[in-house]
Amino acid sequence: MDRFHLLTVFVAVAEEQSFAAAARKLGLSPPAVTRAVATLEERLAVKLLSRTTRFVRATDAGRRYLEDARRILAELDQADEAAGGVDAEPRGHLTVTAPVQFGRLFVLPVIGEYLRRYRSVQVSAMFLDRVVNLLEEGVDVGVRIGELPDSSLQAIHVANVRRVLCASPDYLRERGQPKTPADLAGHDIISALGTNPVTEWKFGEGRKQQTQRIAPRLMVTANDSGIDAALSGFGITRLPSYQIESYLAAGRLQIVLSEFEPAKVPIHVLHREGRYTSPKVRTFLDLIVAELRNNTSLP
Repeated sequence: MDRFHLLTVFVAVAEEQSFAAAARKLGLSPPAVTRAVATLEERLAVKLLSRTTRFVRATDAGRRYLEDARRILAELDQADEAAGGVDAEPRGHLTVTAPVQFGRLFVLPVIGEYLRRYRSVQVSAMFLDRVVNLLEEGVDVGVRIGELPDSSLQAIHVANVRRVLCASPDYLRERGQPKTPADLAGHDIISALGTNPVTEWKFGEGRKQQTQRIAPRLMVTANDSGIDAALSGFGITRLPSYQIESYLAAGRLQIVLSEFEPAKVPIHVLHREGRYTSPKVRTFLDLIVAELRNNTSLP
């Protein structure tokens, strides 16, 4: 049997965790799916799937092989798309992911422009405040804020984010301006757990870095709630600078202890394509990288 056919069948069974469901997905008969997996296991001399009457699960070897199989099939699709040449019209389905607020503020407008330019592409936008595995979840392009672990993904640095402390002018008039991180012990602290899931804040960078313990009077699970609390005058919170830019411009929030800010956090655009880059991904990368690098809200 054709090896790419065997890979395709194996991936479908492993993802569906069912021979019957994989057969329906691929438009094949269940016996044909069973034969394909058996042929692949015989060729590799290793058991890839554990079968019971209730479920099908990939073995340890199967899980490792599944990751490679997905990558090989994805690269084949990319090579097919790239065969049209650099001037080929982008088409097909593109999946993009980013953190929720960053996606809404910065990525969604880029997607809108992209869809206006390229009428033959459909886009799925996954705005989630968790790390998305691009390969496992079938995502083409991701925007990630923070240091990157070593991986096989292609990463393009586009901008940075400042982590700033802020409060309302009314609160600061009433309670005074903190002059050093140690002064925070005498202030009401709002901890937005979406950004600061610890009771310590770091200040400065390099040899001048210092750590200050905080005792939050209010802990919220989303940055939006932290912003609302700060706007209401409840206390001081730490947030990514881009999330409060409009409130700073309107004078509703004010940055404090700016001279003690920690190192900026990098923003990268990630993609999982290797040697071949499909027109739909290449054109989106060109657009979003240019837009984010030119955005004055992102230092």
